Amino acid sequence: MSLLNPPPTPSPFVALRESAVTWSDPQRETAFHTWLAGVATTYQLLSASLCTASADASFRRYLRITSASGTSFIIMDAPPGQENSEPFVRIAALMLEAGLNVPRVLAWDEACGFMLLSDLGAQTLMDVIDRERPQANQGLYLQAVDALLLWQRASRPGVLPPYDAALLQRELALFPDWYLTQHRGVAVQGPLRETLDKTFATIVAHNLAAPSVYVHRDFMPRNLMVASPALGVLDFQDAVYGPATYDIASLMRDAFLSWEEDFVLDITVRYWDKARRAGLLDFEDWHSDFGSFYRSVEWMGLQRHLKVAGIFARLTLRDGKPQYLADTPRFIGYIRATASRYRELTPLLRLIDRVEGTEAATGYAYGRV
Repeated sequence: MSLLNPPPTPSPFVALRESAVTWSDPQRETAFHTWLAGVATTYQLLSASLCTASADASFRRYLRITSASGTSFIIMDAPPGQENSEPFVRIAALMLEAGLNVPRVLAWDEACGFMLLSDLGAQTLMDVIDRERPQANQGLYLQAVDALLLWQRASRPGVLPPYDAALLQRELALFPDWYLTQHRGVAVQGPLRETLDKTFATIVAHNLAAPSVYVHRDFMPRNLMVASPALGVLDFQDAVYGPATYDIASLMRDAFLSWEEDFVLDITVRYWDKARRAGLLDFEDWHSDFGSFYRSVEWMGLQRHLKVAGIFARLTLRDGKPQYLADTPRFIGYIRATASRYRELTPLLRLIDRVEGTEAATGYAYGRV
């Protein structure tokens, strides 16, 4: 089967690679060069090689710099007034301990928000995926599954913040607050508010019933690097302890890429088999019934899709990053596909249809946009 959506516009990661470094704040630029001079001697960094590597949806950006020996390094520029880098440092150490291939923190100026990291390369999994031949990507996706299982097997309670009811509800609130109200101009009140409140309560209850593991929270091809000896993992600073279904749902129902369900099922069932053998799915009948597990993955994916639709609207309307909103039809497609399968979600499906002016989704396809 071929990919359901056309090739997307170039990601901001690709567009910014190898571009000149500019600064909007002269004081921060001065502080950066003072810090860089201090670490350049230790690692023999060549200041003239400095360039922009990538940026993301936050206020962080990443620069690339080379040493005299030809070794490449990454510099994180994370203004402390907008970004707290402590979770990145702490979770990077946790992932290294678990055996994952993540950037090593070599130097960190906590007060200024500058960090020197090892470089996992410039190719993301998204860059090398064959969009027209899903099965040609099976090996890459199974590498991602193996990395995810390493992370989940290292799980311990009390180490990461809980992905609890309060956090799930706050994330879901992004959909009415930003997608419906701010983007679509819909007044979220009366029966519509009641429908959302009831639906969100059902979604949260479904997802909290799942066993808890470490959750990356944005485990998708754009955050996985083609590296040696294993896929590299990035953008993990928001990791939590929560539903085991979250990261596999994130991987297979991607924010920027949609597959036919036969490929989604192929990878998900392989994850399920490995996870149950590792003792991660000893819950109800999950260890013996893939269908039961898959239904829970769908409910978890629904929570994520509602959240991300709200986030993408916020990125456009508040943060001036309109490229993200272009992908919201993909999330509406995901939401409608899942809501069409479960009786409890019929009111949500009708609500979405009214807002979007669409008809009820049918079939098993994801991301038909």
